[in-house]
Amino acid sequence: MPDKMSQEKILLLRAYGARVVVTPTAVEPDDPRSYYSVADRLVKETPNAILANQYHNPVNIQSHYETTGPEIWEQTKGKITHFVAGMGTGGTITGVGRYLKEQNPNVQIVGVDPIGSILFDLHRGKTETTAESYKVEGIGEDFLPSTTDLSVINDVVQVGDRDSFLMTRRLVREEGIFCGGSSGAAVWGALRFARENRLSQEHVMVVLLPDTGSRYLSKLFDDDWMRENGFLDRTWADVRASDIQRTKGEMALITATPTDLITDVIARLKRHDVSQVAVVDKRGHLRGLVTEVDLLNHMLRTDYQQSQEETIEAIIDADTPVVKPGTPLDTLMAIFADNSVVLISEGDSLEGILTKIDMLDFLSSQA
Repeated sequence: MPDKMSQEKILLLRAYGARVVVTPTAVEPDDPRSYYSVADRLVKETPNAILANQYHNPVNIQSHYETTGPEIWEQTKGKITHFVAGMGTGGTITGVGRYLKEQNPNVQIVGVDPIGSILFDLHRGKTETTAESYKVEGIGEDFLPSTTDLSVINDVVQVGDRDSFLMTRRLVREEGIFCGGSSGAAVWGALRFARENRLSQEHVMVVLLPDTGSRYLSKLFDDDWMRENGFLDRTWADVRASDIQRTKGEMALITATPTDLITDVIARLKRHDVSQVAVVDKRGHLRGLVTEVDLLNHMLRTDYQQSQEETIEAIIDADTPVVKPGTPLDTLMAIFADNSVVLISEGDSLEGILTKIDMLDFLSSQA
């Protein structure tokens, strides 16, 4: 299967005992690395193997002609006026479409195709078209399968990943229908078609939702994944300490140990142009913080020669606020009301240091 498929699908197949071979998505169908080519090769190499070949197997169409189509016709008592389905191999929409049109030639068959797939353009007679990447799984193609009969399809609606995923999330929250991204795409496409064609209560539209949401818990139902891919707008309430630390880039985390000399730590502050260092012991466990103000006050109170040979042990501030990486922004703001530095730690391990200027940099960049 292509590498864009969800981890849940891979784990499910492995649970049944399958060996899953993951192939790159962004290659041409005839590329030897494509999952079409790899499947052909594995069949030739594996004794007693068969290739179900859903893209060119006429039984794909036949199964929907003999079962799905009649079920829809019977359950709508022959009143169906529009059938909407996502287009992948095309077996579903072709088989159902053929059956319904045999019963009533006026039934409109509407396909839903993700932006990036070529089926939308092919249906409109465009022959020179190039596929692009998209996130929704199970629909869309970069070639025309022989199991797709475009003549059966009256219209094709294009949908984007964002609209598909947001509709999928709405379906489970508002309707209790726990489905996957291709189902959300089908519903969004159906609603768009209905609006643009001014469908009324006299029409009976059937939309096929072919998958389950349990395959996509780590993707479209994961808020972090959605935000990382630009499908969810971020709010201040979503910001965590780790997010702010991450925006500081590759800046090294400057630390010291309790046995480091004061003069060495001062040199370190100057070399890295920072105002404080976190102090960790030899096992890497957090001990506290030493700031330039702490160093200055200590040196003013002691003999110059003594401070040249003294370690920072006595001036470590063990009361510096420590937060977890997942601490929300509003909690951080409350802490910074009385402190200028906050340490980020997971257990005993130091994860980062945040200052007020770090907060200002982050907020201004987001704004």
